[in-house]
Amino acid sequence: MTEKPKILIKRLREGAVIPSYQTEGSAGMDLSLCGEAKTINPGERALLPTGISLAIPPGYEGQVRPRSGLALKHGVILPNSPGTIDSDYRGEICVIAANIGADPITFQPGDRIAQLVIAPVTTVTIEEVNELPTTNRGAGGFGSTGK
Repeated sequence: MTEKPKILIKRLREGAVIPSYQTEGSAGMDLSLCGEAKTINPGERALLPTGISLAIPPGYEGQVRPRSGLALKHGVILPNSPGTIDSDYRGEICVIAANIGADPITFQPGDRIAQLVIAPVTTVTIEEVNELPTTNRGAGGFGSTGK
């Protein structure tokens, strides 16, 4: 097995929770709210701080993803999911959350609000051309391959 990448984490303020995997097979580490309690009313969005910053090694990114239990039970989604944390970003990790449920939800400091998945990044070289290679599908878009 190859060596795991190392993520450096800095607590920016008191009460910040260091992300952790909840089970051996978890792909994501839980991110927790830091600071004051935050209520998100139905139809509203909020920026939820975690109180941490990261140093992700080059060649990797952090993906901020929703927690399925919050989506199912409370209608809390992350509208820019997955949110990307670039390897050169050193600011506070914050989560954009939206409430599409019927009731307000209040997060308390330390509550798990999202998950963080570390993934490899592939960069590419761009070449501008006058024509693209053809395919059977061509320019067929939304719904063009079936129902």
